[in-house]
Amino acid sequence: MAEQHEKALVPQIRFTGFTDPWEQRKLDEVASKRIEKNTNGIKETFTNSAEHGIVSQLDYFDHDITNDANIGNYSVVYPDDFVYNPRISTIAPCGPINRNKLGRNGVMSPLYTVFSVDDVINKLYLEHYFKTNRWHQFMFLEGNSGARSDRFSISDSTFFEMPIQCPVLEEQELIASFFDRLDTLITLHQRKYDKLCVLKKSMLDKMFPKGGSLYPEIRFAGFTDPWEQRKLGQHLKLSRELGHTGVDARKLTVKLWGKGVVEKTDLYGGSAQTQYYIRHAGQFMYGKLDFLHAAFGVVPDKLDCFESTLDSPAFDIEGLDSSFLLNLVTQEDFYLKNGNIANGSRKAKRIHEETFLNMEIRAPELVEQRRIGAFLDRLDSLITLHQRKLELLRNIKKSMLDKMFV
Repeated sequence: MAEQHEKALVPQIRFTGFTDPWEQRKLDEVASKRIEKNTNGIKETFTNSAEHGIVSQLDYFDHDITNDANIGNYSVVYPDDFVYNPRISTIAPCGPINRNKLGRNGVMSPLYTVFSVDDVINKLYLEHYFKTNRWHQFMFLEGNSGARSDRFSISDSTFFEMPIQCPVLEEQELIASFFDRLDTLITLHQRKYDKLCVLKKSMLDKMFPKGGSLYPEIRFAGFTDPWEQRKLGQHLKLSRELGHTGVDARKLTVKLWGKGVVEKTDLYGGSAQTQYYIRHAGQFMYGKLDFLHAAFGVVPDKLDCFESTLDSPAFDIEGLDSSFLLNLVTQEDFYLKNGNIANGSRKAKRIHEETFLNMEIRAPELVEQRRIGAFLDRLDSLITLHQRKLELLRNIKKSMLDKMFV
């Protein structure tokens, strides 16, 4: 039994040179509840968000939800203090515990549990420990959701009985440093991703004419002619090619919120294929019901494919660059303005093909369209690259949290 217990206190992955089992301590052995009240008139109120950690209330809510008259009984929070928020959510099923990394004092509602940590444990190690689910089992066994379904209930005395698994301080520091570097990489790629999204939005705003103008604010060198007013019907030809047996095709559909045409995994065969419409690579599609959600896309350059409904019609494109067209129609100026003329009941308003093809656009000559489309495609590729790196790093962190903690 002792041997099994020791094995349970050894993580799957650890740094070279460390072999001893971890020690189990109680939270009250390494931490103390902060009982100081706001008698000095601290004005800034913090909140503890499961997603964003400890932040100023002004930043989180865009306004103060407290006032000077009701924060005298609030708890003082010092830099590096930990705070437990009993509000539960999908990502924090028994409430989040986060460290104050703002570098300044603040106050928090007495509904939160604030505690300071002794030097016997590395604060950054403990911060990452609370990002795992290792402490959840204790909470679920000893506490409950209480009278309110969105709030976890556990007494302070029980909360501080929580077991904390700890290696020696040197190993704690290495673990803390590893996850700190990983978080730095995640933050770096998040910032790059955010900056690229802002750049894309700015370039869309400046590379397409606004208002009644026929000239964009920014354009590539060598292009000076005004853009032409046209109708989509001059460049799009409706495709209603029914499926037939023997075609090797995947079902594709327009996905909501501007995510474009995405592949489905189910293949259709036999007579069922005749119930669907064939879509060809490079065709443009839009969602009749989801026009106001910017549901537009271009069929990927792969196999011909099936699509099951006339509520997302497809068009062959003539005289327009597909990337230019997709970036033009996914701007709010286009889909919000034109979406207001949808026909039908309130719950099923549609933009029908005839209405769509009659919509006006402004476009330059094809060579300039292609330059614009290629530039914006490269931006999209960079955005996708950093998005994938973010997802990869977050998955690595999730996996390592699981394997490097007992």
